[in-house]
Amino acid sequence: MPKTNTLVKICGLTSEEQAIQVAKLGADAIGIISVEESPRYVSAEIKKKIFKTLESLYPKIDRVSIVQNCPIDLIIKNFLGSPSETIIQLHGDEDINYCKNLREKIPNIGLWKAFRIKTAKDLDKIRPFEDYVDAILLDSWNEKTYGGSGKKIKSIYLKNLHFSKPWWLAGGISIKWIDEILTEIQPDGLDISSSIEISPGLKDLKKTEEVIKYLKKN
Repeated sequence: MPKTNTLVKICGLTSEEQAIQVAKLGADAIGIISVEESPRYVSAEIKKKIFKTLESLYPKIDRVSIVQNCPIDLIIKNFLGSPSETIIQLHGDEDINYCKNLREKIPNIGLWKAFRIKTAKDLDKIRPFEDYVDAILLDSWNEKTYGGSGKKIKSIYLKNLHFSKPWWLAGGISIKWIDEILTEIQPDGLDISSSIEISPGLKDLKKTEEVIKYLKKN
């Protein structure tokens, strides 16, 4: 049986206008990249503006800030005052101590940890993190980038996966792959970015709508 009620996150948005349009289409979460090396990077000021607008117009949508190997003190500094995000997604090589320390210092913000999967053994490294994060995100391994490559994880690694926390699948997700994902892999959520882009950070809203509608009908 296909999994129903699969959540969808649209990641790598760079403009307030597109964020509003994607939220209107029914996305459950919107991700903004706070990694300067990324072609989808958004400055802290613009990110805050986008997230504050979403908070006002679509308060139920999760607002996810993606960071990569960022010093904890810098994240804390950015949270002075009222944070605009509801989730921090760690998309680098952060270890368990990092996750534990960040959770202790910012207990009221959700914490997601991404893992790049190259072989089945990479999945074994995830279990110890489950006590310190709210969700797990599995992305494909790429030697040139930490995410947004559009490459898929081999499906054989994803069958019969179970974690104690919700888990999201990322990497090359398109309508062509969704039926298999929902029927055989059954993650709690899908993280979609490059497969619906015109160029890095600029989404094709027609493709975005098609994917969201396809997911929501299942």
